[in-house]
Amino acid sequence: MPEPKNFFIKTFGCQMNVYDSDKMKDIFLANNIQPTEDSFNADYIVLNTCHIREKATEKTFSDLGKIHKKGKKDQKVIVAGCVAQAEGELIQKRAPYVDLVIGPQSIQSLNTFLKKDDISKAAITEFDAIEKFDTLNLIKRNHNSKSAFVTIQEGCDKFCHFCVVPYTRGAEYSRSVYELVDEVKALVDLGVVEFTLLGQNVNAYHGADAAGQPHTLASLINTISEIGGVERITYSTSHPINMTDDLIQLHGSNDKLMPYLHLPVQSGSDNVLKLMNRKHTRDYYFEIIEKVRKAKPDIALSSDFIIGFPGETDQDFEDTLDLIQRVKYMNSYSFKYSPRPGTPAANKELISDEILDERLARTQALLNEQQMEYNKKFIQKTVQVLIDGAGKHEGQVKGKSEFNQSVALQGEKQIIGQIIPVQIKEVLTHSLLGERA
Repeated sequence: MPEPKNFFIKTFGCQMNVYDSDKMKDIFLANNIQPTEDSFNADYIVLNTCHIREKATEKTFSDLGKIHKKGKKDQKVIVAGCVAQAEGELIQKRAPYVDLVIGPQSIQSLNTFLKKDDISKAAITEFDAIEKFDTLNLIKRNHNSKSAFVTIQEGCDKFCHFCVVPYTRGAEYSRSVYELVDEVKALVDLGVVEFTLLGQNVNAYHGADAAGQPHTLASLINTISEIGGVERITYSTSHPINMTDDLIQLHGSNDKLMPYLHLPVQSGSDNVLKLMNRKHTRDYYFEIIEKVRKAKPDIALSSDFIIGFPGETDQDFEDTLDLIQRVKYMNSYSFKYSPRPGTPAANKELISDEILDERLARTQALLNEQQMEYNKKFIQKTVQVLIDGAGKHEGQVKGKSEFNQSVALQGEKQIIGQIIPVQIKEVLTHSLLGERA
């Protein structure tokens, strides 16, 4: 009997790439191909790439070079994700040993490739989300965690000037309510209790029900929350202009929607927001935050910040710090601007690295200070923690609170997968330490 084949997937970037990698894993398993941790000796190796990463294309070619040099002789090499979508022809030209190039909306083609193995050296990058999900829904889902990502919406129609998503993921597309309900029920049957609903603009969701009536993200969340076995729901990533009143009010009325909101603003300057084509002002963002906190006073807020966007002045940067001071986040992500090929801002004059480094350091220092201040408020308080794995130290387990905080405590591995009350005893830079209450 021939030895069973195996596969290795290396995933870069966002949660939606993690979801796509999980789906590709399902496809491999459905074809009796098993996972391995030995990347260079795998029969199939997949790079699921992200174009948001700085110098993403060159890093992809660097990884491909290592694979070509160290990988087994007959290894099948597959490049997926947003770099595959944007640079498919270049990949085929510079790395002719790559067997399959598939964009994010074409990962279902992997199934055809594995079954027939006769479309080698192909680049499949059509934008067809309907075909993608229709095909993937037929593949048995494999999942061994209590948490799961579920993509409900893909693509973007916003065209922010720094972002490649509209060019790599296509126009906004929302999956149907009944299709998503079926996926959630299947995951509940596998033991999942926590669901993160994903989309490039997740709160722009407008999927239809069985009668053809469109639903908002709020009504979808209500529908999913009524499914037996669903304990927790979060969603990511949102755009401020799609924070509708029904969604805001849901944070105060639906107990299964976690008290956490990731709402990227990118800049606190109206001038920069206009240059970015964000379609909202800082005052509009403040209004949304005020409404959210009125609906759910204890909600935890996080955001994204791009520092040093072309044209950002010293005053623009101070406006960003001012916004951070006024909102007070529980944690956030901040990055120096780097151009993405094909975007409107790609050829703009860049701010010097010296200024970028100084501004980013100030931003991150403020955000870290706010995170510490936020977490210190939880000392001696009890939070509900979904234990999701072993901790860093012997006899320790870890998980996430309802406020999306990382929490570690002493505990047996048998409690992994449970939601338990934990009293917080100590605050570290990016996590909490506690004991079972």
